[in-house]
Amino acid sequence: FGFLREVESLGINYGQVGNNLPPPGKVLQLLQSLKITKARIYDTNPQILTSFANSNVELIVTIENDMLATLTDTNQALQWVSTHIKPYFPATKITEIAVGNEVFTGGDTTLITYLVQATVSIHAALVSLGLDQFIKVSTPNSLAVLQESFPPSSGCFRPELNEIMPKFLQFLATTKSPFWINAYPYFAYKDDPNRISIDYALLNPNSGMVDPYTKLHYDNMLYAQVDAVIFAMARMGYQGVEVRVSETGWPSSGDSNEIGATLENAAIYNKNLFRRQLRNEGTPLRPKMRLEIYVFALFNEDMKPGPRSERNFGLFQPDGTMAYSVGLSPLATTSSTSTASISLTSSAAQDATTANAADINM
Repeated sequence: FGFLREVESLGINYGQVGNNLPPPGKVLQLLQSLKITKARIYDTNPQILTSFANSNVELIVTIENDMLATLTDTNQALQWVSTHIKPYFPATKITEIAVGNEVFTGGDTTLITYLVQATVSIHAALVSLGLDQFIKVSTPNSLAVLQESFPPSSGCFRPELNEIMPKFLQFLATTKSPFWINAYPYFAYKDDPNRISIDYALLNPNSGMVDPYTKLHYDNMLYAQVDAVIFAMARMGYQGVEVRVSETGWPSSGDSNEIGATLENAAIYNKNLFRRQLRNEGTPLRPKMRLEIYVFALFNEDMKPGPRSERNFGLFQPDGTMAYSVGLSPLATTSSTSTASISLTSSAAQDATTANAADINM
């Protein structure tokens, strides 16, 4: 495959938890050479916001979780937007503000009570500054917001979220903002490799599964996870909210107990993901609505805590070399208008390890 076009529904997460990462200007050059036009950062780093000015890259910025209590106050929210967003916009294409990250499942119940009000306050600040038509407000969620996710039609939210979630969904529906989900088939496979088909998790050809209630056929776990979220929202009366994937990826290395975390599997997962994004695919439940996905992550980040896999989700090493080949070729480029392309140079390995596809569980 060779494509000389931007993939509109593909973005990338640009994390910065490393002591050896390239400066933002170099990162922008890398994104432009890949023709990736959407990125998400986990703060409002002024260096990045300045470096990305007058580029074609749209940015999602993030309000850190520890700011949520302060931003429930409308005056503080206006001050925050005036300081962190207004000076950079529109030169820097900030398209969305993520209010916190995985707040609903973080274990801090106080933080959960702040989330909706902080989100409303930030949106109100955008309205007062005339920016709300350009910048959406939402929050990325862990898949753990779901009590049930298999089969997709049984998707429902955790009971402890039954009071707060409708308020958040009402905000999204009113402002036409997306519900963001961090969806990782890797973690489901790692936790139950004997019952989950590796090909189903990797988006490889496989027999898949049929939802017994909707009769929809799923050939990969990622789309099943997304549709489970759509069903969960529908159960609360919000059928029209768009679901987007704020994070998905596969680690290229892991600890000895992290089954499946290999260079080959990471390359297969992301190569299959890119191929589907180039086709503008939707999920079985919403086949006509292309699924927007942000890949995790741009770089391996050496200072991330936790198991080895956490430091090895990057498509690239900090020096700009590829961690593995997914057919994403950064071509030499001197300007953002170059004909640099995403070229998918070879098909994903079809002979990847095959587990029993007949017993897929989520």
